[in-house]
Amino acid sequence: MDALAVILESPEHLAIKHVALTPPAETDAVVAVTWSGISTGTERLLWSGRMPPFPGMGYPLVPGYESVGTVIEPDAGGSVMVGQTVYVPGARCFGSVRGLFGGAASHLVAPAGRLIPVDAALGDRACLLALAATAYRALGGIRPGSTPLIVGHGVLGRLLARLTLAAGAEPTVWETNPARSTGALGYTVLAPADDLRRDYAVITDVSGNADGLDTLIARLAPGGEIVLAGFYEAPLSFAFPPAFMREARIRISAEFRPEDLAAVTMLIDGGQLSLDGLITHRAPAAEAESAYRTAFADPACLKMILDWRDAA
Repeated sequence: MDALAVILESPEHLAIKHVALTPPAETDAVVAVTWSGISTGTERLLWSGRMPPFPGMGYPLVPGYESVGTVIEPDAGGSVMVGQTVYVPGARCFGSVRGLFGGAASHLVAPAGRLIPVDAALGDRACLLALAATAYRALGGIRPGSTPLIVGHGVLGRLLARLTLAAGAEPTVWETNPARSTGALGYTVLAPADDLRRDYAVITDVSGNADGLDTLIARLAPGGEIVLAGFYEAPLSFAFPPAFMREARIRISAEFRPEDLAAVTMLIDGGQLSLDGLITHRAPAAEAESAYRTAFADPACLKMILDWRDAA
């Protein structure tokens, strides 16, 4: 069996090619992908060649970890069923072509235990589950009534703001790009210069800006916490005296875990978290090369979705 896949052959050189799939083991399932999302964080770094050293890194590779499709061949143990709609957080099934993270293909072979059943009614919005789970992990133990700061109003920042509201807190969001300052649902979006507060107990950065730590530390309350939830290509540093005076804490939010996916799935099913209004661009998978460029270059593009239904 083979699949049509997005292959990054080298930085900024992308092709759509057929690749042979690794035959499924008894614990694997085969999924026909319907949609996959393009990440403007990790995939941008893979595209540009600026990804820091990372396990499995190298070219050529199949990117992507935001795939949704239909099971066409279940595992031997029956963990999933034929016809079931599932979220696939990437795969490594392309032989000599690396799967990093291996979701941007028409068909995938993946361990059935990693597949997440989703409501088919979500459609391509189900591709946002990874970002929602990432935001949920960054949220931590936010308290009702608290007023945290979120830095960045892309899809991850918007999901984090929505989850913060669902937790009973009142977030403020910073955004420097006017093209991304709209679309808030129940919270305030400001340019940093327009925000006079210097007493934030929690500041969560999802911008990926490695140069902004000193600015954020200056806005912390004593004993406050900065959560780093973006992906940073450059080394992070900060001036020690201001952080020392505030007894600041810095927490790095790691990759989401299965329990985070389960939690956001429950919130979505219960109507407490909406995925509406976050997908701004869609393109046939055959147009992936131009779609990737749009996703990385157009600030109006919050989330680009590739449609694999007509891939052949």
